[in-house]
Amino acid sequence: MNTPARGAGLRGRDLALVAIVCTVWAGNFLTSAFALREIPPFLFTAVRLSILAIALGAFVKRPPQGQWPRLIAVALFNGVLHFGLSFWALHAAGDLSSPAIAMQSYVPMAALLAWWWLGERFGWRTGLAITISFAGVLVLGFDPIVLDAPMSLVLMLISALFLAIGTVLMRRLSGIDMISQQGWTAIISVLPLLALSIAFEPGNWQALRDATWIGWGGAVYSAVFASMLGHGLYYVLVQRHPVAQVTPWLLLAPVGAIALGIAFWGDRPGPRLWIGGAMVLGGVLIIAMRARQKQRPVAAVEEI
Repeated sequence: MNTPARGAGLRGRDLALVAIVCTVWAGNFLTSAFALREIPPFLFTAVRLSILAIALGAFVKRPPQGQWPRLIAVALFNGVLHFGLSFWALHAAGDLSSPAIAMQSYVPMAALLAWWWLGERFGWRTGLAITISFAGVLVLGFDPIVLDAPMSLVLMLISALFLAIGTVLMRRLSGIDMISQQGWTAIISVLPLLALSIAFEPGNWQALRDATWIGWGGAVYSAVFASMLGHGLYYVLVQRHPVAQVTPWLLLAPVGAIALGIAFWGDRPGPRLWIGGAMVLGGVLIIAMRARQKQRPVAAVEEI
């Protein structure tokens, strides 16, 4: 089988892989939302990452000397704070659409943090796209369905900020493959998440005992399909193509989550959510396209 040259663009089987990644990531919003009706958010995140830690534990490799502090920081920001708060936001929301859109604001956040911390410069077009994305968050924040649960938007934006910090920190990680990074993130995150669940989620263990196949199935789907399959195929894609070429296609994941929300969750997005969502995702797309033209690192669109 011929391997496409890096930079040749996605086509054929690679587009099929993108479709699978976006489908399983979009489905994660729906299955997790159903599961969170039964299992509290921090405990749900701990269960998800426990499954992932068990599955990947035998394959993780010891990080190179000097990488432990950064790896632990990445795990805490991404595994504990981002995942924990994003599932809390999804649990608090009345819809799937606004959390799926708001989470993508971590891409412009990561661009600003990379400028601030790492000295990465960007042009006025990228700056305009960042402004458009943040303005879009403000617009969708005034949609009636968002106003019914404003804390969800706040939590998702804080979650996005932690993911942006973790994403910037990951750029300085070296000698750690994606499987090891996922595995260590899961292993390191489980105990802090359990501690947060004990502290803030009374009755959590009873909820876990009473959970049906919907709750447990959501955790398994999130670990096996969203994390292992989705991120595994994403790793295959970025081995074959620059990240900046893959990222624009991944915006189909939040679009798919919106479609699933309308079809199966009863979402009825209003004009402000449509306009604000278009601004957020449009800004993210411009950032990704500009990074592709400049051959600059770009944060990949993520699932929760």
